[in-house]
Amino acid sequence: MISELANKVFNQAITDYHQFDEIDHPVENPYTKDSLEHLFYAKNWIDTAQWHMEDVVRNPDIEPSEGLYWKRRIDAQNQLRTDMVEYIDSYFLHKYQHIQPSPDATVNTESPAWALDRLSILALKIYHMQEEVNRPTADEAHKIQCQLKLDVLLAQRTDLSNSINELLADIEAGKKYMKVYKQMKMYNDPTLNPVLYNKNS
Repeated sequence: MISELANKVFNQAITDYHQFDEIDHPVENPYTKDSLEHLFYAKNWIDTAQWHMEDVVRNPDIEPSEGLYWKRRIDAQNQLRTDMVEYIDSYFLHKYQHIQPSPDATVNTESPAWALDRLSILALKIYHMQEEVNRPTADEAHKIQCQLKLDVLLAQRTDLSNSINELLADIEAGKKYMKVYKQMKMYNDPTLNPVLYNKNS
């Protein structure tokens, strides 16, 4: 099942990242470039680095210039994240290109890759919530509250994993079909962001 594979690779990427816990540590993707695992690993590494960028920028004592630096890095990282989701959707579009949808087939509210994007973020939430449950310096009340939140996150992962598998099974059976829209983010495009194009006018 795809979701089980994704969860396994996401967890591996998170574990590998935290061996170094450095935002700019070089990625050493262990999977071949033409594999779905390679895409999953790269996707989650991007998400994990961005997670830690978000931690840094929320430091209340950060200097404004450094905060701006990290905000711009987060914007760039978010673009990489979006690009990687679209690469993963391209993989599924290619895989299912010969499937003939039934006349009453419907399109899903989100594509497989965007559902997998949520699964990747859930893996990060679970990892860091488990850290809070195990944090030696935290008091017992904090640990209990975090365990309750962790239980919810684990249930969410189970439900989302099942939904992803059902969606892909429906696509394979012709009950649903893929219709992918590019995100068309405007803020990074100097021809679409008025602050950028008015600066040059």
